[in-house]
Amino acid sequence: MTTPTQILQQVFGFSAFRQPQDKIIQTLIAGNDALVLMPTGGGKSLCYQIPALARDGCGIVISPLIALMQDQVDAMRLLGVKAAFLNSTQSADEVRAIEQQLIEGVLDLLYIAPERLTQARTLHLLKEAKLALFAIDEAHCVSQWGHDFRADYLQLNLLHEIFPAVPRIALTATADARTREEIVSRLQLDDAEKFIAGFDRPNIRYRIGVKHNARQQLLKFLKSEHQGDSGIVYCLSRNKTEDIAAWLSEQGFNAYSYHAGLSAELRSAHQALFLRNEAVIIVATIAFGMGIDKPDVRFVAHLDLPKTLESYYQETGRAGRDGEPATAWMIYGLQDVIKLRQMMANSEGNKHHKRAEQHRLNAMLGLCEITTCRRQALLSYFGEHRNQACGNCDTCLDPPETWNGSEASRKALSAAFRTEQRFGVNHLIEVLRGTNNDRIFQYGHQKLPVYGIGQDLNNNQWRSVFRQLVARGYMSVDLERFGALRLEEKCRPLLRGEETIALRKDVQPTAAKAQTKVRLAPEVDIALWEALRECRRGYAEELGVPPYVVFHDATLQEMCLRLPQTMEEFSQLSGVGERKLERYGPAFVGVINQHLAA
Repeated sequence: MTTPTQILQQVFGFSAFRQPQDKIIQTLIAGNDALVLMPTGGGKSLCYQIPALARDGCGIVISPLIALMQDQVDAMRLLGVKAAFLNSTQSADEVRAIEQQLIEGVLDLLYIAPERLTQARTLHLLKEAKLALFAIDEAHCVSQWGHDFRADYLQLNLLHEIFPAVPRIALTATADARTREEIVSRLQLDDAEKFIAGFDRPNIRYRIGVKHNARQQLLKFLKSEHQGDSGIVYCLSRNKTEDIAAWLSEQGFNAYSYHAGLSAELRSAHQALFLRNEAVIIVATIAFGMGIDKPDVRFVAHLDLPKTLESYYQETGRAGRDGEPATAWMIYGLQDVIKLRQMMANSEGNKHHKRAEQHRLNAMLGLCEITTCRRQALLSYFGEHRNQACGNCDTCLDPPETWNGSEASRKALSAAFRTEQRFGVNHLIEVLRGTNNDRIFQYGHQKLPVYGIGQDLNNNQWRSVFRQLVARGYMSVDLERFGALRLEEKCRPLLRGEETIALRKDVQPTAAKAQTKVRLAPEVDIALWEALRECRRGYAEELGVPPYVVFHDATLQEMCLRLPQTMEEFSQLSGVGERKLERYGPAFVGVINQHLAA
């Protein structure tokens, strides 16, 4: 029997496993179930691909990502793995041919959508086949209140009942303790061994700023730090993704929108442009990103506040899969909070669910307004505690100043109280700053004792005060009164002067040094690097796959450093398995030898 390490080296071209890949693989080979929580880029796929190759039969991979199945299968086939997929995009003849391959034992891996898996025809087919394992990818889709919920995932408990002898592995990159419990319960994985790898993505720099002119802030960020890079910009609404994509195109960027309202053909085309080219920006709703394997995404930008820290972690985690420096950049304001609270109020779900949603949004706001290390706070939310600040987030690199906001906060709270908690932030600021306008006089607010007592702060400073009071739970947004701010019980000691509060000073973030490009070792010859990239591009275009499916940047850089001049030397590179050696070795060795002879 071929060992997992031999498969790792011969098929995938890697010399050793990362922890805890080896233990997960051995668990499945032994016929046992596993639940795997591993950050994006941590090597989750190998945890089911290698056991599927080591065990008798075909590994069934259940994935919601129909649009990505072709690329996943292409990548496997280029490694010499017999892979196929079944989904709604195929003709009846194509489906029958693949079903026959499964029955005949020809396939190593079969990717299948959950809605097809639970059909009677498919279950009958699987009963006729020899199965190595079931891999349930993106397992957090089973969580009924998560934004990636797929109803068909709820039916996957059938696998335990119908195929009790076939091991199952459920994998996800993001799940808090509550979601993990839900995965175990709904998929009947009570006896599964749990593997929870660290959540930290040390190469990602987290930065959060205050929104004041979103388009210009984004443009400055891109031009000063990410010109020529691939990245993702997340927006809350479909219309906004199209508007921002069109505007970025006018500014000279190669930008495309992506949301569920676009046709399947257009979504597929935009996704392919992003995956197979450099310097492409996708402007998307949360409908985009799950399962995206593109390793060289150098930034993820949020123009609107995510609903939860789980969403934020998952979306920012799509940057820097190659381990090189990447940026998670976000701007937000009080209007974001009002919009999200409105969406939550109008959403389906009982009081318990809505209360849980509010708690998750509050945790998201807490990360935004924190004055200590953002990475520590983010990891702590997921139950992982680190003793030291990271040194690679905005609050570590440029610690925010705080000021005694007790008096200003009392004025803000008093203004809301004196106006009977019926008005939004703009009107309250006008009252505090003593503005003369028809609306003030209409309600007689020029006669209030709080009128004009806040002229020591400008409009933006007062916005900051109100935003932080809402974020910390001293005030809340009354959605039935169109965004009016009301007092919460928590504010009483502060209002009475029994408590003080330190507020964060809003500053315009300075541009970070453009250090998020791929870090080439100083010994790398740029001419050789570009020649190898051109060779890779040629193969990618010929095969119709993204360039990283041929070789990752890390493998190209290793070629530049080790300068392999024979096939034997080339075979020692990381990421070069037997099939890639045979298919690509002669051409890349030829490029290197030609460069050395020049």
